Amino acid sequence: MKYLLALPVVLLLAIGVSYAVSPLHTFDTLVPKDGDSTRIAEGIPYAEGPRRKLDIYAPTQPSADQLPVIVWFYGGSWNSGSRQGYEFVGRALAAHGFVVVVPDYRLVPEVRFPAFVEDGAAAVRWVQATIGDYGGNGDAIVLGGHSAGAYIAAMLANDPRWLGEDREAIAGMVGLAGPYDFAPFDSDASIAAFGQWPDAADTQPVTFADAGAPPALFLTGTEDTTVMPRNGEALAARLTEQGVEAEARAYPDVDHIDIIIALSRPLRGRAPVLRDVADFARRVTEAN
Repeated sequence: MKYLLALPVVLLLAIGVSYAVSPLHTFDTLVPKDGDSTRIAEGIPYAEGPRRKLDIYAPTQPSADQLPVIVWFYGGSWNSGSRQGYEFVGRALAAHGFVVVVPDYRLVPEVRFPAFVEDGAAAVRWVQATIGDYGGNGDAIVLGGHSAGAYIAAMLANDPRWLGEDREAIAGMVGLAGPYDFAPFDSDASIAAFGQWPDAADTQPVTFADAGAPPALFLTGTEDTTVMPRNGEALAARLTEQGVEAEARAYPDVDHIDIIIALSRPLRGRAPVLRDVADFARRVTEAN
């Protein structure tokens, strides 16, 4: 059954590669979306520059109260990706009662670390100051992301250099298949993004886990060979040592791409990723 479900995904990704566009952008274009959520703003600048814009999603049913917010950073090895390929994520999470913000950020080779983390911080500060105009609660924010985007979320949640006192407004952090403890660098992507930095430990989320970090949920798949599950386990253990609520959870027979496309309507049977992310985000924002 898993292989039957995988067939249309393989075809979609192959189409993306053959037309020299992002495979997930092609997937997002063709996959059915949640009908009870919508994109309410597109291409809003959060700072100067073409790669510093964001999209906003919300439930279609208006709410009398401000809704909790999820800021979602997409993956792509720090060198690819765009917010336009993640409508399926924004609408899936918004359908569960969140205002969802998906920002772009600058990519390698235009920039190196820490520029993409700085962009993430700028996007979060924009959200804190402005999301009330779009029905969101700027004091109830969860940071989330997949792969390289989960890295950005983890750095913002754990390393106080980027958000400073604004980190106190972060209710939680959730990462899908994220790299948090991956030095020394052994891939072309990580070398290109971080290899010029003089202290590798200074780039690692696990270095900065402290008692001031928000609750965290690290989700991965047992079949992920791109970012090993031990990354989430290491950061969860370090946070737990500091007295922070943190959990690492691995879905059986799920790989690096499975875990993000499981947020889409047709493929939610692969793993309960959407349920787990939404339940966690709802709980920590209510408690914040």
